[in-house]
Amino acid sequence: MSWYEAGFHVAGQKVLWTDLAGNACALATVWLATLRTVWTWPVQLSGSVLLLAASLSAHVTGNALKQVMFAVLAVYGWHRWTRGARGGDLLVRPGTARERAALLAAMAVGTVAVAVLLEHFHASWAPWPDAYIFVGSAAATFAQGRALIDFWWIWLAVDLVGVPLALMSGLWVSGAVYGVFLVLVLNGYRDWRRIWQARSVHTPDPRRWPIDRDRDRHCD
Repeated sequence: MSWYEAGFHVAGQKVLWTDLAGNACALATVWLATLRTVWTWPVQLSGSVLLLAASLSAHVTGNALKQVMFAVLAVYGWHRWTRGARGGDLLVRPGTARERAALLAAMAVGTVAVAVLLEHFHASWAPWPDAYIFVGSAAATFAQGRALIDFWWIWLAVDLVGVPLALMSGLWVSGAVYGVFLVLVLNGYRDWRRIWQARSVHTPDPRRWPIDRDRDRHCD
């Protein structure tokens, strides 16, 4: 038995150690995101590696590819949050109408494209929900990297599909963690929105990042 297939049994169901440890990192990632600390990203990177192994063991190709995507976006988010902080404080904001429209369009088109590919290569037993979770997770993580408050709502929409798919795939720990995510996501949205509202009282244009203003000055 390979290391990524090692686990234990609870109530007749096998629990993978990689699934357990990876989801512990995933929970920590959401909690750290609520705190707006850059440690969110190295923890997410670690969890992605562990959940990649768990997904390959469960033969859920879309979920496995999602973990590779998470690893790449973790590097992006780490870079953005490091640059986007002012005095150690990350400046969060709501997305603009254009950003929200772009995210929704990307999710719609991306879900169809990924689902067609999964069906064509017979890479998943549930191609459409698998594709939706893959693309939705990418959109949420990208928006998180840009410190958009909207990323919490995208995660909520992903979780509503992720819970039943994880349970049907036999990833019981992942299914349980998705349920906990629902609570953490709502709490995170509340905190980020409260912080943004408090800052907007003192900032003329709170939607703009300091790095965006620096870029504009260079373009003048």
